[in-house]
Amino acid sequence: MHNEDITLTAGDAEVVVRPGNGGRVGGLRVGGLELLRQGGKFGSFPMVPWCGRLRDGRFLNGATVHQLPLSSPPHAIHGTTRDAAWRTARTSANEAVITYDLVEPWPYAGRVTQVFSLGEDALTLTMSVETYDDSFPAQIGWHPWFNRNLGGDDVRIDFSAAWQEERGDDHLPTGRRLDPKPGPWDDCFGMPGGVDVTLTWPGQLELKVASREEWVVVYDEQEAAVCVEPQTGPPNGLNTLPRLVTPIEPLEATTTWSWRRL
Repeated sequence: MHNEDITLTAGDAEVVVRPGNGGRVGGLRVGGLELLRQGGKFGSFPMVPWCGRLRDGRFLNGATVHQLPLSSPPHAIHGTTRDAAWRTARTSANEAVITYDLVEPWPYAGRVTQVFSLGEDALTLTMSVETYDDSFPAQIGWHPWFNRNLGGDDVRIDFSAAWQEERGDDHLPTGRRLDPKPGPWDDCFGMPGGVDVTLTWPGQLELKVASREEWVVVYDEQEAAVCVEPQTGPPNGLNTLPRLVTPIEPLEATTTWSWRRL
């Protein structure tokens, strides 16, 4: 099978990649501690070819309006690949590459590639979208569910954002930028210098989520887990901040999660 689970190891770190379950990271263990919430819908899944909510499931490409299924009515949410089976391209002891060819309901042909590289104290995730056909707007992001508690005190989330996107009643950014507010959050923040968020499980582990991208959604309204989601644009960004994938210019993004024991 091309989509069986893949286990990567480096030092006392172990990562399970699940190509057959949405191309997600199913587990990240450091020194025996499982950092990601377990379950078929959790772990850390790719958000592609869009991130978060897409207003009314619609987006424009030039003058053409496309309608996508309303996976989180009244919106479409988190792309089309997290419920799909990906194919394994290659693996080694500490690296895996998987691919997914975009199909309906996404209206454009393209290929998504994910690379997972595990070191003794960091996991680097790289994702790209390319096309050899029509150009189209796209986004890339990651949606990890980090366990709120690892057996000690609850996790603390620390970051310094330049702004917070004002969230409308429909959970989508209004276009206004606010000074960052205290949590709880289900909100998008701007970090022009790159995403830099620290999660600390006191006395156990510190983990940094970093990316050169300037957008991150932080979600901590659930009891079991918290989410820190680097992405290439804000929610509804296919409409408000489109980034075109063209035959000569793919879209690529990277996030690195690095950790140290406390």
